[in-house]
Amino acid sequence: MNTIETAKLEEHMEGQPNETSNGYSRPTLSVSEETKNGTSKPKGLSNGLRKTAKKYPDYIQIAMPAESRNKFPLEWWKTGIAFVYALFNLILTTVMITVVHERVPPKELSPPLPDKFFDYIDRVKWAFSVSEINGMILLGLWIFQWLFLRYKSIVGRRFFFIIGTLYLYRCITMYVTTLPVPGMHFQCAPKLNGDSQAKVQRILRLISGGGLSITGSHILCGDFLFSGHTVVLTLVYLFIKEYSPRHFWWYHLICWLMSAAGIICILVAHEHYTVDVIIAYYITTRLFWWYHSMANEKVCGKYLHHQVIVKVFNKFVKTA
Repeated sequence: MNTIETAKLEEHMEGQPNETSNGYSRPTLSVSEETKNGTSKPKGLSNGLRKTAKKYPDYIQIAMPAESRNKFPLEWWKTGIAFVYALFNLILTTVMITVVHERVPPKELSPPLPDKFFDYIDRVKWAFSVSEINGMILLGLWIFQWLFLRYKSIVGRRFFFIIGTLYLYRCITMYVTTLPVPGMHFQCAPKLNGDSQAKVQRILRLISGGGLSITGSHILCGDFLFSGHTVVLTLVYLFIKEYSPRHFWWYHLICWLMSAAGIICILVAHEHYTVDVIIAYYITTRLFWWYHSMANEKVCGKYLHHQVIVKVFNKFVKTA
């Protein structure tokens, strides 16, 4: 122990200026001597830790850097990239719907697939409009709530990345497997048979109307696996609940009821197969939870890594 203290003392003296204005250098006391003379006190410690430091004077107090006020950089340029990513995949979805529409088999030749929900629940015409209205209200609430967030850029790029990835995944699923229409009530637009100009006009019509039935832009068939309406209703509710105060239980309950009612209305209107809604809900919730788990893992990892280093260092000093 004396050898260790001597080495610490020599390193401490080398790191400080040895000369003063009168050429005299002040002798440096060891850690134990300073503690005995009362000239050194462990600062910023609780009573229990202060007693422990007095009992074991060889412990070294490590000064941790103070956290800056803006812990998370905003980095709006990343948010811009995420917005472009989401916008690109949304436009790609409209292109893919136009392509898949040409491959949908006629309902007279390929009747709808059997669905248990449709067997027990008759179709309600106005139910799909209720679903779209609920989605628009929830989206408006989310945008209004987002404007009051402190870290708007971070939350914004999380939303854009997740919804962009979901719609990219949707493009893949509905392209590789084309399902027949879920009901005989569907009035699909006629096929164009290679008319590129007319396809571009349909794409622009879908984009301008948001792909909604209430705007008259939902005239194409084939986008059944999986449900885009379920994605929006589920994802917007998850973001509303995640980034709002926990004691706003009434607000969360209202948004949950609107989201659940909108998803049920999709099935009641027979606009999607039940499997479309189940897969959309599963993928949306899992991607949301996985993304946020990984986003929080880095902070937890840093904290745990720091605790392990401190414990190992204390154990080494104690047994030296």
